[in-house]
Amino acid sequence: MSSIRTLTRRAALVAAAVGAGFVLTACGGGSGDDSGSGHGAHASASASASASEATAGAHNAQDVSFAQGMIPHHRQALEMARLADGRASSGAVKDLAARIEKAQDPEIKTMTGWLKSWGEDVPAAGGGMDGMEGMDHSGSGHDGMPGMMGEADMAELEKSSGKAFDTKFLALMVEHHEGAVKMATVEKSKGGYGPAKAMADDIVTAQNAEISEMNKLLGKG
Repeated sequence: MSSIRTLTRRAALVAAAVGAGFVLTACGGGSGDDSGSGHGAHASASASASASEATAGAHNAQDVSFAQGMIPHHRQALEMARLADGRASSGAVKDLAARIEKAQDPEIKTMTGWLKSWGEDVPAAGGGMDGMEGMDHSGSGHDGMPGMMGEADMAELEKSSGKAFDTKFLALMVEHHEGAVKMATVEKSKGGYGPAKAMADDIVTAQNAEISEMNKLLGKG
């Protein structure tokens, strides 16, 4: 009788152990499935990122040239715009200068990010950069950067105030904007990177509108 009880107890223990094994296997399987789902989600996110990059398009030499040229071009526009607050007599000129600063400062940051991500040189704040040190601003502008002001023009603008400043600022900024539109138009036709081409399109639209606005303020509209 004792033997029968012993066998019965052993059978129960074996059954319990087997049941526990199934539970552990099921838990382990569930964990594996979760892990698989995690990898699947990661793979899906990677695929989405790759798709996004593919949509943007690979950048080309024109995109690099556009960013490297437009950054110092925009910086000079900001330098000019910041002079208006303490020198301009016209509220319309001050408002225009504030809008130029608000629009172009973020674009500089965006283009700087592109160049860094591409492993390309970023123009230094003082106008220097590998291959671009000693940039000549004494003439009408640097090659490939139409509309850039010369040092003499900038110095004259800094010394001006009141209506004289307004007139000088508007005349110089019209020329500066026309140069930016030319550079952006080239990017639109020859660039390969979607976001850069989109920015170029925005520059053409916004700055052409501002050129019309400035010409009206100058009495040319």
